[in-house]
Amino acid sequence: MYNKDNVKELINLLNENNLTEISVKNGDKEIVIKKESCVMSAPAAPLTAVSAVSADQPRPKTDTRRKITSPMVGTFYSSSSPTASPYVEIGDVVAEGQVVCIIEAMKLMNEIESDISGKIVEICVQNGEAVEFGQTLMYVE
Repeated sequence: MYNKDNVKELINLLNENNLTEISVKNGDKEIVIKKESCVMSAPAAPLTAVSAVSADQPRPKTDTRRKITSPMVGTFYSSSSPTASPYVEIGDVVAEGQVVCIIEAMKLMNEIESDISGKIVEICVQNGEAVEFGQTLMYVE
């Protein structure tokens, strides 16, 4: 039988490695832990507009864009406060490690850093919008 500490350790492994499911089998005993996505409601605070590329604009045949994705489920914010300027806008050049947005999860504000360098060509989510784990936030060229 698995004890409480074993289960906690498996949950920590799941979270630390950004996994959605973990399964362990020992003889005829098996434990499966799955992380399910949930949609969080948007805050009541006033929202600021985020620029986005029009869907009508043609895309190059060979898409050289790279994604910045959400590392967690939460609420996307383009700036540190409703009155502050966005961290990045379309056309801005970002460096690896630069903060590009905030994801609020469980009342914690998590600064999201770019893991790539380049020019922001599309912002895929609106300020205050709920995002899922792995969801594309921005495209960089």
